[in-house]
Amino acid sequence: MLARMTTEQPEQQIGVGTPDAFQRLWTPHRMAYIQGQDKPTGPGSGDGCPFCSIPSKSDEDGLVIARGERVYAVLNLYPYNGGHLMVVPFRHVADYTELDDAETAELAKLTKQAMTALRAASGAHGFNIGLNQGSAAGAGIAAHLHQHIVPRWGGDTNFMPVIGNTKVLPQLLGDTRRMLAEHWPKG
Repeated sequence: MLARMTTEQPEQQIGVGTPDAFQRLWTPHRMAYIQGQDKPTGPGSGDGCPFCSIPSKSDEDGLVIARGERVYAVLNLYPYNGGHLMVVPFRHVADYTELDDAETAELAKLTKQAMTALRAASGAHGFNIGLNQGSAAGAGIAAHLHQHIVPRWGGDTNFMPVIGNTKVLPQLLGDTRRMLAEHWPKG
């Protein structure tokens, strides 16, 4: 529970930094993302690309929700919202224009299935869907194309992201993966 800060109750920091009125919510697991752990070191699929290694794992270990012939759906390890997933081609390509017609069609099909599953599993009211093409456009892993599908709910923005620059996720990723896989449309 976060203690309410008042001028009579200044935060105590002994030996570190300057005292201020902020409570700290530590998220050390995000340091791997910030430091680029498992980020590809080059343009090839053999250069440590996590999107190339995920398909060789079990669905549970890789957080894979569904697999098609050419693309797969996987939970984001660093989600913006609960249920944030990505649709990723198996083939290591960086740009949307590099997809062949069959990959493009299956990416669209799994995107529709993801929306259906998220609505059924969590009652999502809307979605942010998009591709960040290149590191200048915000792609964390620019070497391997991936489309984000972020479920949204009316009123899902609260004080934590706005004031605390922190997102609170109510469910473990493994539990989210199981729930979405159970609701994934067949066929």
